[in-house]
Amino acid sequence: MTINGWIQILLYCGILVLLVKPLGGYMHRVFTGDRTLLSPVLGPVERGLYRLAGTGDHEQHWTGYAAAMLFFNLAGFLALYFLQRLQGGLPYNPAGMSAVEPGLAFNTAASFMTNTNWQNYGGESTMSYLVQMAGLTVQNFLSAATGIAIAMALIRGFARASGKSIGNFWVDMTRATLYVLLPLCVVLTLVYVWLGMPQTLGAYVGATTLEGAQQTIAVGPVASQVAIKMLGTNGGGFFNANAAHPFENPDAISNLIQMLSIFAIGAALTNVFGRMVGNQRQGWAILAAMGVLFIAGVTVCYWAEGAGNPLVHALGIEGGNMEGKETRFGIALSALFAVITTAASCGAVNAMHDSFTALGGMIPLINMQLGEVIVGGVGAGFYGMLMFILIAVFVAGLMVGRTPEYLGKKIEAKEVKMAMLAILCLPLAMLVFTAIAVVLPSAVASIANGGPHGFSEILYAYTSAAANNGSAFGGLTGNTPWYNITLGVGMLMGRFLVIIPALAIAGSLAAKKTVPASAGTFPTDGPLFVGLLVGVIVIVGGLTFFPALAVGPIVEHLAAIHGQTF
Repeated sequence: MTINGWIQILLYCGILVLLVKPLGGYMHRVFTGDRTLLSPVLGPVERGLYRLAGTGDHEQHWTGYAAAMLFFNLAGFLALYFLQRLQGGLPYNPAGMSAVEPGLAFNTAASFMTNTNWQNYGGESTMSYLVQMAGLTVQNFLSAATGIAIAMALIRGFARASGKSIGNFWVDMTRATLYVLLPLCVVLTLVYVWLGMPQTLGAYVGATTLEGAQQTIAVGPVASQVAIKMLGTNGGGFFNANAAHPFENPDAISNLIQMLSIFAIGAALTNVFGRMVGNQRQGWAILAAMGVLFIAGVTVCYWAEGAGNPLVHALGIEGGNMEGKETRFGIALSALFAVITTAASCGAVNAMHDSFTALGGMIPLINMQLGEVIVGGVGAGFYGMLMFILIAVFVAGLMVGRTPEYLGKKIEAKEVKMAMLAILCLPLAMLVFTAIAVVLPSAVASIANGGPHGFSEILYAYTSAAANNGSAFGGLTGNTPWYNITLGVGMLMGRFLVIIPALAIAGSLAAKKTVPASAGTFPTDGPLFVGLLVGVIVIVGGLTFFPALAVGPIVEHLAAIHGQTF
């Protein structure tokens, strides 16, 4: 680790914190229906969309909200699936891409619809311009907007009293897309083009190398997809190398903008929460808990990568671990990016996680297995964090012998059961599929490494899928029938088995009366609550994941120290 590296990390953190309040204030005005700077232009468009779709803006019970969300996502899944299957006969396909085979089409449709963006294919060699734009990029917007909508519904559950509704899914999704995601992505796209990213519908470019060989250089509508892939914490790259590709991430400036984009909306939602419940200190407390876990992860990952591989040191080569990293970013920014992209449900990478040291690669695994609540995906991370908050106040209530309360709402058995269901569905999808895969010969044949690291490749894949992250240990060949289907099922479980309980909690809380605070009320806006929340997240994660997690990376680390290989 170096001072320069830490200066870059702290600069990133400082800029992010400065963005929280203005972006949070803007989003609060958007979702409460207040006038914004864009209202004169976008207001008529919004109302026209409601009339065109016939949805209206009436309030919905949580069951109606959930039904609308499920049907909308089903329609998106089918549209993307058939776009891929019909790709060979559709326009905007200058490279002549053929139709995507059914298993891969299912996996990709589930991936982008759930905001996972796991890719069992190379984007520039598999997907046409039309599928990239009308399929993948559209789902990048809609899956992100869905996450924001669910977060807003749950926030209303805490903010309202004696109510029967939690908002309107169509309104929330439309406003998230129209007022938040689209304007920011237009600005980001123009900035990325200025920094050198391609944005074209022209054919791939031919070039002659210095040796006289012919090379085809893939281009396309890259900048527009990168803008939403980062802002919406989607992560699916236009190119197979993702943000390590110079066309997707040209330099340190674009790298900083992309890292800020990943966390911006998720961090700002904590401020939206504080404003809507009438106490911004509540939002800052949640952000502080996220920050503690984030800084801890960055510290361990940066230390591990900076220390390097003991097996390489034994050969007389000193220095940190630069394997799989871009020299234009270096160790500090590669480690920071890895922690950011897995603390959020983004999955974009500017370095290959499979080449990280054992402990450096363990941090992305931990981030995902904690439910990606360390800022997390747009909306998804925040409603995931609220699940842990309910468990934390329940534990606090047990310790003092009082009925658990949070923001004046009594937390009863129903809410705790729903929160635990949402939390436990993740290890169910991650560990059960991993257990089957490590004894299934066809699944084991897909790993590139034996021993603990091979196990970690499989565990990482199912962890990434169920956590809706999308990053990978690249040593695993995932484009097989087994992995295409099971990873797709894991993505669906990780998305909707969390969303449905979250909406049920929102409906239950909205119907409750608000209880005035008393002398015995546990304060949830101070350091004590932050410490309790961090402890609950770590302990619950330890009980559900760490036994499996330790088998791969930690054994591999110990073997490296003692000069052993597998």
